[in-house]
Amino acid sequence: MTNAHTEHQPTRHPLRKSFSLSAVTAGFVAVAISYAGPMLVVLQAAQSAGLSAERTTSWVWSLAVASGVTCVVLSLLTRQPIVVAWSVPGAALLLTALGNYSYSDAIGAYVVAAVLALIVGVTGWFGRLLAIVPKPVMAAVLAGVLLPFVLRAVEAVVASPVIAGGLVVAFLIGRRITRRYAVLVAMAVGAVLSAVTGQAHAPALTLDLSGPVWTTPTFDLQAIMGIAVPLVIVTMAGQNGPGLAMMGTLGYKVNDKLILGGASLAWLVSAPLGSHGINLAAITAGICAGPEAHPDKDRRFMAGIFCGVFYILFGLFSNAAVTLFSSVPAAMMAALAGVALLGALHGSLIDTMSDFKANPIAAEAAVITLVVTASGVAPAGIVSPFWGLLAGSAAYLALRRYGKKA
Repeated sequence: MTNAHTEHQPTRHPLRKSFSLSAVTAGFVAVAISYAGPMLVVLQAAQSAGLSAERTTSWVWSLAVASGVTCVVLSLLTRQPIVVAWSVPGAALLLTALGNYSYSDAIGAYVVAAVLALIVGVTGWFGRLLAIVPKPVMAAVLAGVLLPFVLRAVEAVVASPVIAGGLVVAFLIGRRITRRYAVLVAMAVGAVLSAVTGQAHAPALTLDLSGPVWTTPTFDLQAIMGIAVPLVIVTMAGQNGPGLAMMGTLGYKVNDKLILGGASLAWLVSAPLGSHGINLAAITAGICAGPEAHPDKDRRFMAGIFCGVFYILFGLFSNAAVTLFSSVPAAMMAALAGVALLGALHGSLIDTMSDFKANPIAAEAAVITLVVTASGVAPAGIVSPFWGLLAGSAAYLALRRYGKKA
C-alpha cells in the first residue's frame, strides 16, 4: 500500500472515469472560501485606494478568471489537483500601499512583479531553494499557515454554537457514514441551520456579466520598489512556498517550474486588467488535493478542474458572487474552512514531527517554525510564513553547528 505522504506520480485516468461528486464539492468549497474571505481583502484594498466600480470589478474578474483558467489547464496537463489563487498577503499589502501611487503605476508594478516571479519560477531557483530546507521545517510552515484556520472554527463554535457547532457535528457524523462526502454534508447542514435561524439572508442578486477594463501600465521606480518587490517576496514566501509544501505533504511530486511558471504567466497576462498576483494556493489546495476530494489521489485532479470552472463562473458574475457569499454567516464559513482543512493539518503535523527520533534537531527547528508562522507576525509588512521559514532555518543551522548532531 502506498503511504499517504510519499511522493506520487499520477496514473492518467480518463476524464469520464475520474468524475465524482466529492471532487465537485471540493472545488466549490475551495472557491466559496476564497470568495468569503480572501476576496474581501481585495475589495477592502480597492475601497481604501478609492478605485472606481469598473476598476474594482475588473480586478475581481481578472483574479477569478485567470485563476480558473490556470487551474483547469494545469490540472489537465499534470493530472494533479493544481489549485492557484490570488495573493492574499499581496492584497493585504495593497491595503496601505495602493493609494500612494497612480493606478497605472501600480499596474506597472504588478507587471514587473509578475515578470520577476516568472523568472524565479521557470528557472527552478525557487524550487531548488526550498529543497535545501529540511522537510520538517517546510511542513511546519504549512502547519502554521493551516492552524489558525482550524482554530477559527473553534472560535466560531463558541460564538455560534447552533450554526458552527451543528456544522462540525454534521461533519463528524458524515466522516463515520460517508467519509468522501463529509464536507458536503457539513456544508448542507450549515446552510440549513443558517436559514432556519435567520442568520443567512437572501441576497439581492443581479446576474449581469462583469467585464475587464484594460489599463496601460506605466513604470515608476518608487512604485516598483514600494509594490513590486514586496509583492514578489510575500507571494513567493507566503503562498507559493506553502503551496508546494501542501502538495508534497499530500503525496504529490509537482513540477515546480511548470506550476509556478504557469501561475506567474497567468499573473503577467492578467496584470493590466488589475490582477495583483496569481500564485499556487495552499489553503484551498488542501481541500482539493486531500482525501475528501477522492480516496484515489490519481482522480483528485478533477477537483482542481472544477475549482477552475467555478472560479470562471463566479468571475464572469463577480458582482453577484461577492454579494452571494457576503450573505453567508461568517461563523458558517469559518467552521466550514476548519473542517475542510483538518486532513491537511493532520498530514502537515505528522510530517513536522516525522523525523523526531532520526533527526531531533530538525524537529526542534520545525517547532520554532510552527510557532512563528502560526503567530501571524508581519514585521516590515512581510507575512509570517516568511519569518517562520527564516526562523526555523536559522535555528536548524545554529543547532546543527553548535549543538550535538543526532
